[in-house]
Amino acid sequence: MFKFIVCFIAGIGAGLGTGFAGMSAAAVISPMLITFLGMPAYEAVGIALASDVLASAVSAYTYGKNKNLDIRNGLVMMVTVLLCTLFGSWVASLVPNTTMGSFSVFMTFLLGIKFIVKPVMTTKESMQLVSGKKRIVQSVISGMVVGFICGFVGAGGGMMMLLLLTSILGYELKTAVGTSVFIMAFTAFTGAVSHFAIGGMPDVLALMFCVASTLLWARIAAKFANKASAVTLNRATGVVLAVLGAVILGVNYWKG
Repeated sequence: MFKFIVCFIAGIGAGLGTGFAGMSAAAVISPMLITFLGMPAYEAVGIALASDVLASAVSAYTYGKNKNLDIRNGLVMMVTVLLCTLFGSWVASLVPNTTMGSFSVFMTFLLGIKFIVKPVMTTKESMQLVSGKKRIVQSVISGMVVGFICGFVGAGGGMMMLLLLTSILGYELKTAVGTSVFIMAFTAFTGAVSHFAIGGMPDVLALMFCVASTLLWARIAAKFANKASAVTLNRATGVVLAVLGAVILGVNYWKG
């Protein structure tokens, strides 16, 4: 019963973070499983990534159905992210002590505050003023940055993508989140498969509970987000990110 409660609560945080902000489930589920269930870190990350796959996929479907998804540039960024993640991981293997998980969590908290204080009010009309060629170049460069940081630091991909899509590429918030979860579905699948191939099958019950809870809450959050106004979505996204960031920092501190 305790395992179910921990996984369900972790899934709530991960699902809301994914559906509202394209946040990786690994940022929430991993520290919860490690801290409260004593699960090995590698196994916990594998479960988190597996939970991310369906949650991101159903969120991307919901955003796409509401025409809040840029598939073409999303595919360009996804390929670049995957390639540069491999490169970042290789570079990280050559440099000792590059664990910066707390940095990505702190960034989640700050990004949440940013959405509350300074909401993204870009419109789809202004997005369309950017030429297709310029958008492709921006997507490649952004994908390189996100991929390298993900591979080198080991976390923060969803948050980095959301930040770059809204601040650098000038995406409207719903389209930014939709594109982010579209990319995360593929990157999470790649990560989950590699984790299970190397480390074997994880705790099956924990996997099932986390996947189901994350999927449920991501679906709820994505449906709400696509119906909400820009101001409401900014505030909701900001609150979710700020609370999750604060809670995860607290869990990491308690664990330490």
